This record gives sequence, C-alpha cells and structure tokens, in this order.
Amino acid sequence: MEFSQNKPIYLQIADGISEKILSGELKEGDRILSVRELGGELGVNPNTAMRSYEKLTMDGIIYNQRGIGYFVSEGAKAIALEKMRVDFIDNEVPIIKRKMELLQLKASDLGL
Repeated sequence: MEFSQNKPIYLQIADGISEKILSGELKEGDRILSVRELGGELGVNPNTAMRSYEKLTMDGIIYNQRGIGYFVSEGAKAIALEKMRVDFIDNEVPIIKRKMELLQLKASDLGL
C-alpha cells in the first residue's frame, strides 16, 4: 500500500480495510490480520495499525474478540459504504468541483 501525505496513515489503512469490505474481499465474520501482522505487512508501526483498528471498531466496522483477534462486523459493508460516501462528498467532491470550475469543465465533458 502506498501512502499519501494528504491524510494520516492510520486513516488510509482504515480506508483500505473498508475498501476490501466493500469489494467483497473481506466478508462479515472474516478474521482480519492482527495488529502486528498488519503493521509488518504494511511496514508501519503497530501503534499506527492499532489506531486504524480503533477507528474501525468505533465506527462498528470491525470488532475484537479478546484473545482471538479482530473480525468484520455484521452490517460492516453498509456502514463502510455510508462512511465512505459521506467522506467523498464532504472532502473530495469540493476539490473536484473547484478544479472543474477552474478548467471550465462540465459534467457532460467527463461523460457523466
């Protein structure tokens, strides 16, 4: 995974896990990597991986079974979809809109 400087790494990791859920790569009830496994796989500090898991847990996308590991929550796909839609509309659309205005583009120019 390549990280952008525009967003904290732990949020990018959380987004990556949410994307795997949305794509069907991870399904409800699937066990996900441990904090240490994820940190090692991505080359990040385990504390960064833990922050990602804490965010996803607070959002209800994953849950922890003490002593067993982290799992994808029931209803995680719907939760992830809503959170990512809101993030896209709130954070990315305004940037795209501003660029389109500067470049004098209309949605029809993009084939939308």
